[in-house]
Amino acid sequence: MKTRALAGLAIAAAATVALSGCVQSANASNADDAGSNGSNGKSGGTTSLTVFISGDTNVQDLWEKSLIPAFEKANPSIRVATSIDLHGEHDAQTQANLATAVKAGKSVAYDLVDAGFVTTAGKAGLMAKVSDSSIPNLKDVPEATKEQGGDSAIPYRASSVLLAYDSKKVTDAPKTLDDLLAWIKDNPGEFAYNSPSSGGSGGSFVATVLAKYLSASEQKAMQTRYDKSLESKWDKGFQELKDLGPSTYQKGVYPNGNDQVVQLLGSGQIAMAPVWSDQFITSQKTGVIPKTVKAVQIDDPSFTGSASFLGIPKTEPKAKKEAAEKLADFVLSSTGQQLVASAVSGYPVIPLDSLPKSVAEQFADANPSKLRLGFQSDFAADMNAAWDAKVPQ
Repeated sequence: MKTRALAGLAIAAAATVALSGCVQSANASNADDAGSNGSNGKSGGTTSLTVFISGDTNVQDLWEKSLIPAFEKANPSIRVATSIDLHGEHDAQTQANLATAVKAGKSVAYDLVDAGFVTTAGKAGLMAKVSDSSIPNLKDVPEATKEQGGDSAIPYRASSVLLAYDSKKVTDAPKTLDDLLAWIKDNPGEFAYNSPSSGGSGGSFVATVLAKYLSASEQKAMQTRYDKSLESKWDKGFQELKDLGPSTYQKGVYPNGNDQVVQLLGSGQIAMAPVWSDQFITSQKTGVIPKTVKAVQIDDPSFTGSASFLGIPKTEPKAKKEAAEKLADFVLSSTGQQLVASAVSGYPVIPLDSLPKSVAEQFADANPSKLRLGFQSDFAADMNAAWDAKVPQ
């Protein structure tokens, strides 16, 4: 396998595990001022909440610097702190502790969860069911988006992989996967995607090519359950990817990670690549890629994408549950969605026409209401390993 020596950035992060699998952020000290996390979460007429975050510091900043200050200003009787497990390193422990607490009928040390495991925990009966009656703004979220998470998950932002292209070199961008594959072959060296194990944008491209040869029922099955026998259906897709190799960047050089793909686009070394929607928007804001680089969603099949979800622990006391629902409802308001779009370039999950023109224009070439799910995690791991073995030459 060929490799390309591009500059990389290594980030080291350390986390300290606390009770209930949480890592307390600096902002958690606010909880001491707001009152204890007791049976009703109230102290002196103030309700205290803790948002548990399993993710990166950009999501922590979204809550601490944008969503929480705006919410507290509108709701002075509710104080909100955060707790973060950086990169979700202790997700398994957090879920186990949550399951133990729910089984015992006890509450946990957090009140709203922002984590990739929310949908799994919800379907396991560990999260409270949600509805439009308790979270009114949920009615504005497309049904298809809500169905992704089940009846105990609250969609609040989304992202997908898009096709980015240099409009100075490409005047008529591909609109379907077949169009894209034909363009790559007709323009050798101008397209790149990272190895799927090194980043989700390349993984989405690979999964989309594999999905081209799957029936609708086979795609759905591979999104929701694990049956290794279905992987034999990938053979045609992997052959397509192998045949495509000589037409990609430097005749089969696969960048290491999403960032390196964006760098190649920004420097003009390639004309087209799959990129994450939020990374694309942020890279344009920071000047990493010029405004002449555009992005669209392809069809038949589209690249993958999904919503991120919030959840409320099932054993949450009534007063705190109502306050958590109010916070979730704020996040789904026009104001909350504008903050999400501004802070992390996340797709709004409410209709774009309900948002200011400046926000809607960020996502004009995308369709946040139509997000094709990727493969179930075990399939995704197998896909990455199979790509490593079958595609690079």
